[in-house]
Amino acid sequence: MRCLLRATLLALALVFQSISNAGAQPSYAIAMHGDPALPEDFTHFPYANPDAPQGGRIDYGVPGTFDSVNPFIVEGTAARGIVDLQYGYNVYDSLMQRSYDEPFTLYPLIAKSVETDDARSYVEFTLDERARFSDGTPVTPEDVLFTVKLLGDKGYPRYGVTLKKIARMEQVGEHGVRFTFKQPDRELPLILGLMPVLPKHATDADNFDKSTLKPMIGSGPYVYGSIRPGEAIVLKRNPNYWAKDLPSKVGFDNFDEIRIDYFRDENAMFQAFRKGLVNIRIEGDPLKWKEDYGFPAVKDGRIARDTFETGLPSGMLGFVMNTRREVFKNLKVRAALAGLFDFGWANRNLFAGAYERTKSYFDGSVLASSGIPASPAERALLKPYPGAVTPQIMEGKWSPPASDGSGHDRAFLRKGYDALTAAGYRLEDQRMVGPDGRPLAFEILLNGNAGDQIAMVWQRTLAKLGVAASIRSVDTAQYQQRISTYDFDVIVQNYPSSLSPGTEQIGRWGSTSRDLDGTYNFAGVADPAVDGLISDLLGARTQDQFVTAVRAFDRVLLSGFYVVPLYHPPAQWVARWKDYEHPEKTSLYGYQFPTWWKRP
Repeated sequence: MRCLLRATLLALALVFQSISNAGAQPSYAIAMHGDPALPEDFTHFPYANPDAPQGGRIDYGVPGTFDSVNPFIVEGTAARGIVDLQYGYNVYDSLMQRSYDEPFTLYPLIAKSVETDDARSYVEFTLDERARFSDGTPVTPEDVLFTVKLLGDKGYPRYGVTLKKIARMEQVGEHGVRFTFKQPDRELPLILGLMPVLPKHATDADNFDKSTLKPMIGSGPYVYGSIRPGEAIVLKRNPNYWAKDLPSKVGFDNFDEIRIDYFRDENAMFQAFRKGLVNIRIEGDPLKWKEDYGFPAVKDGRIARDTFETGLPSGMLGFVMNTRREVFKNLKVRAALAGLFDFGWANRNLFAGAYERTKSYFDGSVLASSGIPASPAERALLKPYPGAVTPQIMEGKWSPPASDGSGHDRAFLRKGYDALTAAGYRLEDQRMVGPDGRPLAFEILLNGNAGDQIAMVWQRTLAKLGVAASIRSVDTAQYQQRISTYDFDVIVQNYPSSLSPGTEQIGRWGSTSRDLDGTYNFAGVADPAVDGLISDLLGARTQDQFVTAVRAFDRVLLSGFYVVPLYHPPAQWVARWKDYEHPEKTSLYGYQFPTWWKRP
């Protein structure tokens, strides 16, 4: 009887929902908050050059290895450049195309229009009848429904989270597909709009969750060329790419061929760039940027060095402490350890003073809470979670403890010592031991040599207080396996941020992702305050409500001391061989490689 009643209520809800949706109209674009910046008759994105020359090849260099060309699943290490935020959605198009000159707005691609109601209780996409897979087969609503179900069942956990939010999905007419949600969700129409579309007729659904090196059919501007496992992958332009003249694609995908070479050694990758074997280099090391670009190709002008200013939040690079481990379950211990990274010394001696200390998960943007007292609206959101935010962070007065940069700052060490003793630890025979007599010790797991310098800086400071932090470097395959199953004490992790943080925060910090393998909840967070604030930011209707919710969320994360905040660069640094050029206008998100081209 109870099940029958529940089914009846759901049916009635869907009927009323259908009535309330009657006034909704299809639109050419959709924005997370506010209206799209570009008019319906826009000709190209502002950061793309509509006259960009076509042709040639570009060679990218990336660290690590790969053993799969399926970028949608947990198993294996997928090759870069297939569905890639940095190198482009080259093999698979999404339903709609994101403009990186706005916080979060989508424009036509596979879907030529989108419809939703004010509550965003559903979304309907109408597919462009011209859309084709690379084998010439039309992209159909059946393919879209197949993809959402398949990725939800066998893809990364984030796809499963999306699928669970859908009450019903169905084909509408010849070219439409509609998703009705279990409850209204501001971001879900956009998340679905960014879904890739897989060809049902050419996808092995039964074995989809197994890594593979067999080329897959997509709908994007490139198809697979050659694949050398662990070494290189070559993508070739599809001469029959259906969307090349769409406004959202004008000025994009300008190379005939994209080659991505893999390097197990950072120095080898840099030398390959110096020799012209790699054409573009993203530089993340300020000391190298300052001191190692004096070779002849730079001096004689064959290599240009570009600095890109962006409107992005910094994101958070830091040591992530795995709270699944006993040693990190104590918040006071995490807070004490987080205060013992000597940024002043590291910035002066390792980075030529080029970095800024990170004080927020959204540093440098309007979303950051640092330096700003919580507003009445923030406090109202935080009221159901007393104690979730420390008084200092609530007042905007907190920042990571700073040293004098000498490496021997006794006052800096004293603060760390006092914090550890307040957490119940004591110094005994030059070892920091807890109430149970066990030494405070843990392992920092690294992906190869990445992060070894900063790990040693932290290790050295901790050792002065009797904390034993060991460092272990493993190869990329082992590293990926261990972080996918949370088999580590501490890792170095970067959490990129956007001006529209949303559902991805569930995968990073939400309690539902804590016990699922393959998520980004490396810290093992399961906190009602975190879950509640994520819900608030996802449900925000106006920009003011959104900023309020994100700042409150930022304060809760900072107060949890899950991460030892490190630093961020003031800009993006990219070196390129002069044969390669980019548009004059930089997007809000910085450089966009899919809009670059090779000089004829």
